[in-house]
Amino acid sequence: MLQAGIVGLPNVGKSTLFNALTRSRKAEAQNYPFCTIEPNVGVVSVPDDRLEPLAGVVKSKKIIPAALEMVDIAGLVEGASKGEGLGNQFLANIREVAAIVQVVRCFEDADVVHNMGEIDPVRDIEVIETELILADLQSLGSQEIKVQKKARGGDKEAAKQLELIHRLVPYLNDGNAAFTLPLEEGEDKILPRLNLLSAIPVLYACNVSDSELENGSLLENVQAVREYAKKRGDARVCIISAQMESELIDFSPDEAAEYLSELGVSDSGVTGLIQETYRLLGLASYLTAGEQEVRAWTFTEGMKAPECAGVIHTDFEKGFIKAEIVSYQDLISAGSLQAARDAGRYRLEGKEYLVKDGDVINFRFA
Repeated sequence: MLQAGIVGLPNVGKSTLFNALTRSRKAEAQNYPFCTIEPNVGVVSVPDDRLEPLAGVVKSKKIIPAALEMVDIAGLVEGASKGEGLGNQFLANIREVAAIVQVVRCFEDADVVHNMGEIDPVRDIEVIETELILADLQSLGSQEIKVQKKARGGDKEAAKQLELIHRLVPYLNDGNAAFTLPLEEGEDKILPRLNLLSAIPVLYACNVSDSELENGSLLENVQAVREYAKKRGDARVCIISAQMESELIDFSPDEAAEYLSELGVSDSGVTGLIQETYRLLGLASYLTAGEQEVRAWTFTEGMKAPECAGVIHTDFEKGFIKAEIVSYQDLISAGSLQAARDAGRYRLEGKEYLVKDGDVINFRFA
C-alpha cells in the first residue's frame, strides 16, 4: 500500500492531525518539540459519497471504503540535512513515502509554542523544503560520480540520467523543489530512480483554529500559502482544523454533526484532505456491488482491466477474460442492476481497457 507522510515543523499539529485521520490516539500530541520520535503508521478510510447510494440500489448488507496508509513523521527543524534535531531519522523516514502532507501552522495560540517564534507559514514551508533540497544536492553529488563512470563506458541510460542530474543541480541550487522541474521526454521515468526527497509530490494542509475554519480561505496566512503553492507547480492546498477533528474522535455521528453545525461548518476539512491525498498518490477507486457488500477497490490511474482484477486476487488477473462494466452514474440513474442491463448501460471490455474512477465492475475469469 502506498504511504503518505505527514510532515512539518514541531508543534504545528502533525500528531493531532494523524490521530484525527486514523480516528485513534496512537500518536502522542504534546506541547513540546519532538514528542513524535518513531513514526506512527495508521490506515485511513477514504470518504466516498458513491458507496451509500450504490448500496441502496443493490440492497447491500455491507459497505467497505478504500483505504490509504498515513505516516506521522518526526518534526523537522532547520539544519536537518546536517543531522540537527532528528534530521537524519526524519529524512530516512520520508524517503519511504510516496506523497507528503505538509502541515502548516496558520493559527495563533500563545499556549502552543512555535519553535521559530512568530507564526509565518511560508517561512515554515521554506525551512522544510530547503532541508529536503539540501539533502537532495548531497545525494546527487554522490550519484553523479557513479553515473559518470557508466556514461563514459557507453551506457546510454546512464548518459540520460547524468544529463538530468546536470539540469537538476543548478535548479535545486536556485531553491526549487525537484517536483516542480519541467521534465523533458523520458525524464518522468528517470527522475524516480534518483530517489530525491524534493521530488515527492506535496499537499499543504493549512491548520487553522476551530473558530476560524468557517472563513478559513479568507485568512491572511492561508492566502499566503495558496500564493506560495501556485509558484510550486500549483501544489494542492487544504484547510483543516486538526484540533477540532481530534475532539470529534469520541463523538457519535449525530453528536459530531451537531457540534460542527454550531460552528457553522459541515466538516473539519479532513474529508477533503484524505480525498486530495488519495489523488496526489495517483490513486482512484473502482467499485464492486452485490448483496453481500459494496466495496471501493484502490488502483493506480492508468491501470488496465486485468491489473485491476488482480487487486482483488491474483487469480482474477491470471484468468482474466472480460470485465463487465457500468458507470456509477448510469447505474444510479437506472435504479437497479437489471434495469441498467436492460437499458444497455453495461458493456464488456477486454484486456486493453483503462479502468476509470467510479467504474462498477464485475470481472469474468477462468
